[in-house]
Amino acid sequence: MDTLLIGLHSLVSVVLVFLVLLHSGRDSGLSGAFGVGASSSAYGGSTAIVEKNLDRITVVAGVAFFATTFLLSRTL
Repeated sequence: MDTLLIGLHSLVSVVLVFLVLLHSGRDSGLSGAFGVGASSSAYGGSTAIVEKNLDRITVVAGVAFFATTFLLSRTL
């Protein structure tokens, strides 16, 4: 059980770091490299939908990180 939880926590950690780096900031971060901040997209040129979904996914990953951290602290 501990091994599975440690593996899940490691995966969530890497995903969370990647998602945070995708957010556009002052210098547009890595999101410019993947086209998140592009001016035209398949959704009519609006990137607000993509940014909102990225925010939601990042919050879910953050909650998952908190949950796995909490569970690891209780089991170890």
